[in-house]
Parts: sequence; C-alpha cells; structure tokens
Amino acid sequence: MKNLSVYIIFVVVVVALGALIGINNVPGEWYQSLQKPPFNPPNWIFGPVWTTLYVMIGIAGARTWIVRPAGTRMRLWFTQLVLNFLWSPIFFGMQSPTGALVIIVPMLICILAFIALTYSRDRISMWLFVPYALWVAFATLLNASIAVLN
Repeated sequence: MKNLSVYIIFVVVVVALGALIGINNVPGEWYQSLQKPPFNPPNWIFGPVWTTLYVMIGIAGARTWIVRPAGTRMRLWFTQLVLNFLWSPIFFGMQSPTGALVIIVPMLICILAFIALTYSRDRISMWLFVPYALWVAFATLLNASIAVLN
C-alpha cells in the first residue's frame, strides 16, 4: 500500500505541475507569429502527448524513488524534470526560443543518461522514458528550427 501511495503522489504531482505550467504559458500571438518548420505539429497535439508523457515520467520516478531515493538515477530524474518545467516559461513566457534551446539540450542529455543508467536496473522505467526521449529529441529539433528561423 505504501508503494501505491508513492506512485499516486509522483504521478499526480508531475501531471499537476506540468498542467499548471502549461496553463500559465499558453502559446499566444507571439508564438503564432513565429516562422515554423514544415514539420511543426498542430497545437492540439501537445496537451495529450505531454499528459501521457507526464504520467510515464511520474511512474518511472516513483519506481526509481522506491528502489533508491538518493541515488544518481533519482538525481537525474529530478534534474530533467526541473529543466522540463523551466522550458515553457522560457520559451513562451520570456519569448526566447534560444534560451529554451539552452534548457532543452541538457534536459535531453539527462533523459538519455537516465535511460542508460536504468537499462540494467529497471527496464520498465527505461522503456517509460524512451517515448519521452524521442519526443524531447523531436522538440529539440523543433526548438532549434524555430530559433534559426526567427
């Protein structure tokens, strides 16, 4: 029962904070006016994708916390989450694609490092982070493209 509580707390906190940051950093006229690459997805896709990813991030975080709350993998998990939560306020709030690029590259590195360190310890958490890594790699390309085009 204790472990179930850890899972619930992690998932609820990650999804809630992600939603709060998303609500407070909605793409507005500034974002609409930017030149975007042809592979830019429609705006409606970001909410469902991020909600799903946040649930997966929360589960992986809970699994990692249960095994070793003060370990390297947990520090990487927290670091990537802080960087994740900083990205929207910098990109949308500060209207800085270049500043956001400075955040998203180390975020991707942390995600990949988490995957690498988790591979032999917890394959479920590793696989939960693979779609996240793919999405953030795509988002990094998109962010870089927007920075270059504008």
